[in-house]
Amino acid sequence: MTVDRPVTIDSVALWFPDDEVTVAGLPELDELPIAQREHALSLGIDTVRIGIGLSEVDLAHAAADEALRTAGLDATQLDALLLVQGRVPQYLLASEATRLQHRLGATQAFTTSVGDLGCVSVSAAFALASALLRGDPRCQNVLVVAAAKTPTRSRYRSPMTLLGDGAAAVLLTTSGTGRYELVDQMIRSDGKYADLFHIDYRDVREADWVEECADEPTYSFRLAVESRKRFTEINADLLARNGLQQDAIGVFLMQNLSLGAFAFWQEALDVTIDPVCRDNLARFGHLGSVDVAANLERAASAQAPGDYCVIMNSSPVAAWSSALLRRLPDRPGHGK
Repeated sequence: MTVDRPVTIDSVALWFPDDEVTVAGLPELDELPIAQREHALSLGIDTVRIGIGLSEVDLAHAAADEALRTAGLDATQLDALLLVQGRVPQYLLASEATRLQHRLGATQAFTTSVGDLGCVSVSAAFALASALLRGDPRCQNVLVVAAAKTPTRSRYRSPMTLLGDGAAAVLLTTSGTGRYELVDQMIRSDGKYADLFHIDYRDVREADWVEECADEPTYSFRLAVESRKRFTEINADLLARNGLQQDAIGVFLMQNLSLGAFAFWQEALDVTIDPVCRDNLARFGHLGSVDVAANLERAASAQAPGDYCVIMNSSPVAAWSSALLRRLPDRPGHGK
């Protein structure tokens, strides 16, 4: 990665629907077997937001509008707009990315969607954004937008987590200012697990869609072991090629699945997952690609300029990513 054109995260905007429900009050939990109901209540999730009547593009648009307002940019000043593709588009054949482009008025932006890696799709979007910013001197502002909306009527994803609705928009620039410098990132994937989690939707009414895990022991044990190996290798390589030791990292973040997942990763990788992850898990549940953006924004207030942060992200498709960021000084009007 070049050093003459650093990529920075200028701002992160989060948007959540107003409707909030307690997990204990979700009617669907009464339909679950006792063991699954108890598991759902033990995840460490207290409440979730529900976007009744809102599409993923509606959620994405609200977050994108907020990000542009915060940055003081007009949508016409965007050089690229990257939509992290949702798991269930509103229509087949239609373009969610250009629908968002039109609603924002980002008429000059190179626009496309990035997806198919589950939660790690946002990491792939950051990789594409960085390539555009570093490779084209005319490209200065790239907006990455992700939305999370449960694809079925059930928010409980056995045996993993419980889903909430929300959105995030992240503005990446080469302006030299912002909250963080995106120093480096690594992404790996493995197609052996490509359909470990899936929804069979052909010839099935939408009301009957169900998220299924093809093999829960594979997810709980085999994939967990492989993920530990992958993150150990990725983090070691990421730090080594940037001349850092693990004790130089002030904050470790990851996506929000459950309290048990945080405990597993802390022991497996000998790191401390920042408490903001648990806080966001309790308040919002699992938000897919939105998780890491939400956690990064919360963690920024506790970091000093020059501090390093590592964001780990994974999905059961399977894909893994780790990003190295360095906290930048707050500019006037962007205080902690």
